[in-house]
Amino acid sequence: MKNIAVFASGTGTNFLAINKALNVNSRIAKVVLVVSDKPDSLVIKHAQKLNKNIFTFNSKDYKNKSDYENSILSKLEEFDIDLIVLAGYMRIIGKTILSKYYKKIINIHPSLLPSFKGIDAIGQAIEYKVKVTGVTVHYVDEGVDTGEIIAQETLDISNLTSREEIEKEIHRIEHLLYPSTIIKLLEE
Repeated sequence: MKNIAVFASGTGTNFLAINKALNVNSRIAKVVLVVSDKPDSLVIKHAQKLNKNIFTFNSKDYKNKSDYENSILSKLEEFDIDLIVLAGYMRIIGKTILSKYYKKIINIHPSLLPSFKGIDAIGQAIEYKVKVTGVTVHYVDEGVDTGEIIAQETLDISNLTSREEIEKEIHRIEHLLYPSTIIKLLEE
């Protein structure tokens, strides 16, 4: 059984989808730790309700990124983490964690990478008036959304009339693609 840490900063919908899928496939892995830089975030409330181990931090309480990443590393080691899953974690992973978990950190991004990297990928797609966008699961490296692509799924947005419709469909895809990709990776 593999141990997963989910890093999240927001509402936790991907965390919930991952946790639910792994509960169905519990012989493969389980989420044993939730890490967040937002102690009051909704993901933390979800994790508490599900009795998950939680580590929260405020980066301003540390001298630098390496210091708070070393605190995170201690928690990852304590819970014998095999895979880190970023699910709306709004910080760039630094060398401290990357060096210990190379090719063991994955992220989900709401575009067909390499297009529309970084913040507000959906807004970028709308601005460029693309007809097709999608979702990408990728390994995390030193860059922003530059890691090796693991899985992608497309979404035709030519008939969607609002940002809200696009976001709803992107989230629907994320909640299916991310858990299934995690399970496939861990079965290998």
